[in-house]
Amino acid sequence: MSTMRQSLSIFSVLLLVVGLTGCRGKNELELYYPGDTKVWQTSDSEEMQKVSDSRPLVELETNKGRIVIELFDQEAPVSVANFLEYVNNGFYEGTIFHRVEPGMVIQGGGFTEDMERKETLPTIINEAGNGLRNNRGTIGAARTRDMNSANSQFYVNLVNNSGFNGDGVTSGYAVFGRVYEGMSVVDAIALEDTGTVSGLKNVPLEPVIILSARQVR
Repeated sequence: MSTMRQSLSIFSVLLLVVGLTGCRGKNELELYYPGDTKVWQTSDSEEMQKVSDSRPLVELETNKGRIVIELFDQEAPVSVANFLEYVNNGFYEGTIFHRVEPGMVIQGGGFTEDMERKETLPTIINEAGNGLRNNRGTIGAARTRDMNSANSQFYVNLVNNSGFNGDGVTSGYAVFGRVYEGMSVVDAIALEDTGTVSGLKNVPLEPVIILSARQVR
């Protein structure tokens, strides 16, 4: 009988451990840092918090809610400097998330509510080789087929888009930040009904507007 009780006790502990590891909070996004030498959770590492405390933060206020972005200025200095220049110049105010593809990305930062493309700064080099992966919740620099064609547009990964990583030299999309707060807002935007507007596919039929963008740290 005691042997049976011991077995049941061990089994109960195993169930508890499995349950806990399978019930991480929705804000605990896995982030892969250069070299993939370490995987941190946003809420369980003092070291991660110390790193986060020194990084720039940008607040996007949208008509669907607030999104705060943490920028990886050390790993993607060119992409971050470019993004902050647009932020600090007020470029993003009044732009929309013009592309919503559930199970992949939401994308914005280039068009007005009237689907007019805004004039941008010169394009930047691609930093896809910085070791950061296109995992759920990360922010990347949108571009055309030309590797070095990114300017103002950015996207948020809704899932782990491993196909976006490429080799970092001849292929790949550069990650330069992550959603620090407001992933629930991102997920809500991903549920918007879409259609073809002004020749572009997957455009939310009810505009998702960036009302303001400002650096808060």
